[in-house]
Amino acid sequence: MKGVFPILSTPFDSKDNIIYEDIHAEVEYAIESGVNGVAIALASEVYKLTDQERNEFLKKVVEFADKRIKVCMNTTAESTKLCIEYSKKAEELGADAVMIAPPSFGGVDSSEIKKYFIKTADKINIPIFMQDVFDTPISPEMAVELSKSNENLKYLKVEVAPTLPRFNKLKEISNDGFPIPFGGMGGIFMIEEMRRGSVGTMPVCAFPKIFVKAYNLWVEGKHHKAEEYFHKYVPLIRTLGQGLGIWNWLPKYILKKKGIFSNSIAREPSLKPDNEQIYELDRMFDRLDL
Repeated sequence: MKGVFPILSTPFDSKDNIIYEDIHAEVEYAIESGVNGVAIALASEVYKLTDQERNEFLKKVVEFADKRIKVCMNTTAESTKLCIEYSKKAEELGADAVMIAPPSFGGVDSSEIKKYFIKTADKINIPIFMQDVFDTPISPEMAVELSKSNENLKYLKVEVAPTLPRFNKLKEISNDGFPIPFGGMGGIFMIEEMRRGSVGTMPVCAFPKIFVKAYNLWVEGKHHKAEEYFHKYVPLIRTLGQGLGIWNWLPKYILKKKGIFSNSIAREPSLKPDNEQIYELDRMFDRLDL
């Protein structure tokens, strides 16, 4: 897997129900933009969904994608048993890959984290994106060790800042090129990460065309053009990628503005943007002719 894999936003109505028609529109929007895959993950508010909602969401996305692109499902859990259960269910429902971060509660020892990944990898037949995030980082050294332990531990989504030294270290210590690195953090360092070996990025799904065009220019060898094009949009990407909370609102606002979503509500609890933030986003939208 490589390329642009945006994280889908989850549209909710005023009664806090998922709007599956809007998800269908979002998947089509992503595909029309030229993405290589989509994911249901943290920016999808997956941690706020019931198990029934998780399963239905994934089932619908797989159906809507109809094998035109890859589908990745976040199956992180606080126990190995639950992570295995989520991962097996994701595979059963048609996910092409799962994304798993270490458990965040309880300060678990690294030896237990390794067992968590290896035991899960042993129980499924699809690749795993190991997710290196702030609260539960995966060092390059651990990622390389894990990738050697099971062929399913094939990818690493790097999003612990600063990301660039982590990409450099992976290149230095990975003799066989595994795990294959992807960028995260909303895609803001996409160009710099590709220069250091990244094969793709996972931004939000507000403007996938920006990332697709920059990625395509890069793989065509037009590195300066990719950089110049992408950097025009960095202020917008920075605004959208402020972090969970506001991150759940702003992409939905854009998707509603573009006629893809009928609502822009995040599930509570959440950090709602103020009017000035919306004004600033509107200004960028108009200035960049989006």
